[in-house]
Order: sequence, then C-alpha cells, then structure tokens
Amino acid sequence: QVQLVESGGGLVQPGGSLRLSCAASGFALDYYAIGWFRQAPGKEREGVSWLSSSDGATYYADSVKGRFTIFRDNTEKTVYLEMNSLKPGDTAVYYCAAGFQGLGPLDPLAMRFDSWGQGTQVTVSS
Repeated sequence: QVQLVESGGGLVQPGGSLRLSCAASGFALDYYAIGWFRQAPGKEREGVSWLSSSDGATYYADSVKGRFTIFRDNTEKTVYLEMNSLKPGDTAVYYCAAGFQGLGPLDPLAMRFDSWGQGTQVTVSS
C-alpha cells in the first residue's frame, strides 16, 4: 500500500527557509516519480517541483525556480523540498504525490500522480 507522509511545514518570515520531507513506504521509490504540489486558500492546486525516478531529472515551476530544490535520500526513502528565499506568496498547504513512471522519461504535466500525502502547512509571514 502506497503511503506518503509529509512533514517540515511551519511559520517562517519572508526570506527564510524550510525543508519539507515526504516519507514514502509501501512501494519501490525507484520506479515512481515524485511531485510536490501546493494549494493556497481560494486557489487551485499547482505543481511546484518534480523528480524523475528513471534519471533523477528535476523540474520546477517558474515561480520557484532558483529558490526551491527537490532531492531524494534513497536510504531513507524520503524526498525533500528545500525552500529558500520564501515569499508570502509561497504560503499554502504543500502535498507530495507519487505516480508510477517506470524506466521512461518524466513528463511532469502528463504524469498521473495517484497517491497523495495528507499535506503540511507552510506560512510565510512577518
């Protein structure tokens, strides 16, 4: 059974940093793409960052490029989202999601992410 558990959210001042964690269990992380998504109040969910399982390629939304980094710790079966230079506009509930990718390349916009965590709140405010 695929299970994803996010942690690491909290309240941070503008310009600060947070590291979100997505602990995976119940499936082989080597064959699943991982995506981080967020949803702010009154807004639609949006993709933030994606990690390809086949080649380790990373992808970022334009709004976070240069500030966020996605990476994986294989020994801990955890995917992280390092967030720097946070802005009030980054305030949202952040979710990680997994989708079976196999050995092919990742197309983040076409990938079906069908397993989701419960989310972790990130608030950027002074």
